[in-house]
Amino acid sequence: MFKGYLKVADRCPVCREDLSQHRADDGPAYLTILIVGHLMAPTILWFFTTFRPDPLVTFTVFTVGCVALSLYLLPRLKGMIVGIQWAKRMHGFGKDA
Repeated sequence: MFKGYLKVADRCPVCREDLSQHRADDGPAYLTILIVGHLMAPTILWFFTTFRPDPLVTFTVFTVGCVALSLYLLPRLKGMIVGIQWAKRMHGFGKDA
């Protein structure tokens, strides 16, 4: 479905479905921030109160964790948004397109 990290291919390589009409826009980024924030905020609080590490250690560990989780989730959530648009026949995926 992708021809790059986040670039959606113009056509599906298997079924030749036209994917150029998708409108994912900022939805995947918003969902990524929402999920990462809801997972990491309680984890940071628990980690800091349980282990009492140096603040620089906490900052370093959770910065790497947030970036890694964001980079993992972003293309998957973009694929999900494009898939939902295709399934619901939204934004040019309809029969009349």
